[in-house]
This record gives sequence, C-alpha cells and structure tokens, in this order.
Amino acid sequence: MQYPAGDFILYRLENEDLINRILDLKTEEEPLRLKKKYMQYIGELTQMCEMHGFEGNLWHVLLTYHIAYHENAFSKACEIRGHVDGAINEIALMDCETFMELFAMDFSELDEKTGIRLLPVIRDYHCVQGDKRLFSKRIRDRICLLTRRLAAAEDAGQFKQLVEEFYREFGVGKFGLHKAFRVRHIDEHDPLTHTGDVQIYPITNIAHVNLDDLVGYELAKKKLIDNTEAFVSGRRANNCLLFGDAGTGKSSSIKAILNQYYDRGLRIIEIYKHQFRDLNNIIGQIKNRNYRFIIYMDDLSFEEFETEYKYLKAVIEGGLEKKPDNILIYATSNRRHLIRENYADKFSGGEEIRQDMHSSDTVQEKLSLVYRFGVTIYFGAPDKKEFQQIVRTLAERAGVRMEEEKLLLLAGKWELNHGGFSGRTAQQFIDYLRGFESYDELTL
Repeated sequence: MQYPAGDFILYRLENEDLINRILDLKTEEEPLRLKKKYMQYIGELTQMCEMHGFEGNLWHVLLTYHIAYHENAFSKACEIRGHVDGAINEIALMDCETFMELFAMDFSELDEKTGIRLLPVIRDYHCVQGDKRLFSKRIRDRICLLTRRLAAAEDAGQFKQLVEEFYREFGVGKFGLHKAFRVRHIDEHDPLTHTGDVQIYPITNIAHVNLDDLVGYELAKKKLIDNTEAFVSGRRANNCLLFGDAGTGKSSSIKAILNQYYDRGLRIIEIYKHQFRDLNNIIGQIKNRNYRFIIYMDDLSFEEFETEYKYLKAVIEGGLEKKPDNILIYATSNRRHLIRENYADKFSGGEEIRQDMHSSDTVQEKLSLVYRFGVTIYFGAPDKKEFQQIVRTLAERAGVRMEEEKLLLLAGKWELNHGGFSGRTAQQFIDYLRGFESYDELTL
C-alpha cells in the first residue's frame, strides 16, 4: 500500500523529513538498503520521543506531533477558539481522512522484509528519561493523550473534533506549545540561510515562578495583575513599566504573570535593545494570531549616546500604524526615566547654552519614552524589618530549621557583603543555607 505525502491539502509534509523518509520505506526494494534505512529511521524516531518525553505508539506520536505543530489556515483559525464555521472544515476533514490512513500503517511488513523485530518497540515505547525542558509535563502528557484518542477515532469527523479541542486548549505550533520566546536575526550573508529574516524561537527552560513566591509588594502585584487581567480578557490595557531598586522582584513578577495567564493564551517575547529596529517585523509575525503577546524588555535603560529608544517610541505610540490590540510592551528598569539625564539638560549655562539653546526640549525628549507607558509600578528596596520578614518566609518555605535569632543575625551579616536589603539577597542567603546539612558550625 502506498502512502503519498502529497495527499494532504492543509497539513503538507514538505518539511517533515522523518515522516516522508519512513513513508518512502514502502517503496524501497533493495533488501540491504531497506534494512539500514529502517534501523536508522526508527532510531531517529526513538531519539525524538526520548527528547520530548513521548511514550506509546512512536509512529502515531510522530503524526500527532505534526498535527500539533503545523500552522495552516485551519489550525490557526482554531487556536484558542476551537471549532470555526466555514468551508475550511471540509478541506480539514479530507486531511483527517488521510491522517487516519497513515495511523493505520502496518509496520509488520517491514519487520518481515528486514528480519528486524522493531514492531513491538514502535507500538508501545516507554521513555527512559524525557527531557522536560522541551515541553511542560502538561503539554507532553496532553500530546500523548491526543495520540491515543486519535488512534481510537471511529471516523474522520471524530478525528477532526479531537484536533479542534486540542487547538482550543493549547493552540498550535510554537506559539501554542511554548510560553516564552526570544528573537534571532538570521544573517543575510549566512551561506546556509541566504535570508535576513527575523526568527522568533522558543525558550524551552522557564523558571516556574508564582506571584505568591514574591514576598510583599502586594499593591505592586495587584496593579500588574489588574492590567494583565484586562489585557487577556480583551479589554483595554496599558503598556507597563516596572521600575525600582535592583533585586526587588521586577523580573520575577513578569515571569509569574506569564505562568499565571499562559492557559488563557498569554505569551511573552523577550527582546534586547539592539533588536528594537526589528520590532515592526516581530509585530508583523504575531499581530494576526489568537494569542495575547507581551513584548518584554528586561533591565531597560539607555545612555545618552544610545538612540535605539527612538524605535521603541515609534512602536509604542507615534507611528502611523496602530499597535495591534493583542500586543503590549512590559519593561523593567532600575531607572525611573530610562534615559540617562545630566544637570546640563536642566541647568544650561555658559558653554551649555551655546550647545543647546532649548534645554527644556532636551529634557522632554528624554522623558517622552517613559510617558508612553500608561502603567508604571514601583518596586522599592525593603527596610530592615521587611527584609527580615522576607528571610523568615523564604526560610520556612525552603525547610530551613534554625533558631530565628541566629537566622536573622546571619542574614544581617550576609546582606552587608551581598548587595544590601533586597528580595534577591534574601533568596541568595537561603540558597546558601540549603547547601549545608547542618548549621551548627555555620558562621559568616
């Protein structure tokens, strides 16, 4: 039986090299080549499942992974929304019929021709140790569950309904299966790519931080939650700037917001200053998706000679093209005004007057960026009493058993040499304590 890859209309297999090579085994006539290819391809399939933590029928998992990752007119229409009306459903149904034929592919013939008993492995594979960094356990298990359900589907209609439910719950492709992303600018002179495209690629190892993990800052957290809640609910929301002292939890709050609202379609793309000129390209790639995107800029600040902030100003507000409703910009900074100022900007005299006749305009230019953030949230360094409360709370959560007087005494000595009062300093101190089996002889 032949399984031509060209039978798909929407879920094309042009870039699915492993699927195509396995399908081509059916047409290989030379026994030695068939045996070598069969061993190689099943080995690659096993490696792929080990990396992702997939278990079960390897062939079915590979096909399901293609369904979960393939971005086309149907899958993108269904992401986060589920079933959609229209003629696209008839085309998708045809592709589901083709998938069902591939799910029914019999590998026993290949076992007989090659004399290698790989069928038991293909049918029921158990991972040694899956790499959880590639997917969260929840998504990995859901793909395995979808694989089993698709294999048991009675007809193409039920098959298609199961796929729609998956898209509604998780979305599709890299934006559906991952939380956070970075930007990579492919060199147009690269002989391998011959392109200057901006690529958005997943961050696969995300710290699982909750807002409750951040001790204190209740008003700041509420302000951040309120703005983000409005955004993911489809209401009006503002770009947000988190500023204040170092180590007070600004970046951790952004990570926590991502973890809290990921299930409701929130995604984060982290970019750096040198990538600001690519902002329009990035926005062009995500503006028509059914997710809510936060473009995240960590530790944002500019020196006087840096002009990248002008790209950011134009994107936030001021350019001819309206910023899409599914995109916000969140930034953290240790500076309230982001761009370094000096006294010459405000108190021009002598030589400075001749250099800049309109010093107030200079000040306004440097402040105009921060004014484009509708919500600003301050994270201040804790005082001694607040710092000690953070230490107590973190110690209790970490299971550190030590007399409170000694704990606070050691914490005070630690902060003197490690950056002063801050949540980060407290966390580093607790992490230091957790490296010891006994605290009896511990001194700082």
